[in-house]
Amino acid sequence: MRRSASILAAALLLLLAACAHGPDREAAAPRPPVILVSIDGFRPDYLDRGITPNLTALAERGVRGEMRPSFPSKTFPNHYTLVTGLRPDRNGIVDNTMEDPGPPPRRFAMSDRSQVTDAFWWNDAKPIWVSAEEAGVRTAPVFWPGSEAPIRGVRPSHWTAFNQALSGTERVDAALSLLDLPAAERPGFLTLYFDEVDSYGHWNGPGSAEVNAAVGRTDAAIGRLVEGLKARGIEADLVVVADHGMAETRAERVIVLEDVVRADAGRALTMGAFLTYVPAPGREAEAEAALLAARPHLQCWRKAEIPARFHYGRHRRVAPIFCLAETGWEVAPRSGLAKRRAVGGNHGFDPFAPEMRAVFVAGGPDFRQGVRAPVFDNVDVYPLLAKLLGVKAEPGDGDLRELGPTLAR
Repeated sequence: MRRSASILAAALLLLLAACAHGPDREAAAPRPPVILVSIDGFRPDYLDRGITPNLTALAERGVRGEMRPSFPSKTFPNHYTLVTGLRPDRNGIVDNTMEDPGPPPRRFAMSDRSQVTDAFWWNDAKPIWVSAEEAGVRTAPVFWPGSEAPIRGVRPSHWTAFNQALSGTERVDAALSLLDLPAAERPGFLTLYFDEVDSYGHWNGPGSAEVNAAVGRTDAAIGRLVEGLKARGIEADLVVVADHGMAETRAERVIVLEDVVRADAGRALTMGAFLTYVPAPGREAEAEAALLAARPHLQCWRKAEIPARFHYGRHRRVAPIFCLAETGWEVAPRSGLAKRRAVGGNHGFDPFAPEMRAVFVAGGPDFRQGVRAPVFDNVDVYPLLAKLLGVKAEPGDGDLRELGPTLAR
């Protein structure tokens, strides 16, 4: 009897142990790391030029789509939209160059590190890496706008100051080295950022041989990432995006600022694909009359009257007057005409213009294979990232209606 009782007790202990540890072990199984890759200025049609074997292969094994950028179609506003799910008018990064009325009034420029690293500019929204860190997921949003600031008092586990001099190869190797860290330090969310496709798009135009060469080098870096993951036995979910597209510009397609409004009537904050303008005190009526008048290739609005489809104009940092150039045209000061390239490129235009569309490619264990996603707004990327990471998404402007069906589980 005692022997039978002992055997029964041992069996019960084993059964209880299995019940206690089996489901927990399964529930605690680590999720695949999520790697968000941004290729600045990469249009979806670049994939059709026969020069992207690695991105094309990733798309064939997973998902390919096209995104409409949020307005304005600029770098910092759209990078922050992708990781917050809020359009620039709600996330606070309304342009690459902007002013906050204060008090005291403050000015932001993407080249000013003292402002880029100041959480004041970023605290209107909560990026995915802050939510992940709060949920116990280590993050490494390297080179992503906002990642160098302690947003809402939280820093990512791994971050570094932007260094444009680092090659694509060096950036990939740095990301892979983070995945070589001990499990307790290894990030579950990482980002990579490649900028030369955008740079050559500005300098030489989106149809140039220089852009094609930059696309090829960036594609090779993606291939290096995929091979590095494979060599480590890591199955990661890769999400490749761009912040915006690129439209061809020409030297003769220019609206001269001084031909539109007197030089002393106010000041321009931003010129190019659009003009943001602050009238001088007491000159508001004069500046509005000049800028709001109908003219070819340029349309201006008071901030409160910007068309609703742009979802823009409510934030305190939006300039009093906003002027949008026709796609392919630019606003420039007379002093800058001599420096204009015969053919170049720019973005910031109407996000509904096909030239402004941004690439989307995704693949990994959580994605279905061979899926072509419909054209969608880039605010939908944030809830996708939250789903992949198992992190509660903050309320935002996007949802999973378009990208949810691309998921395998």
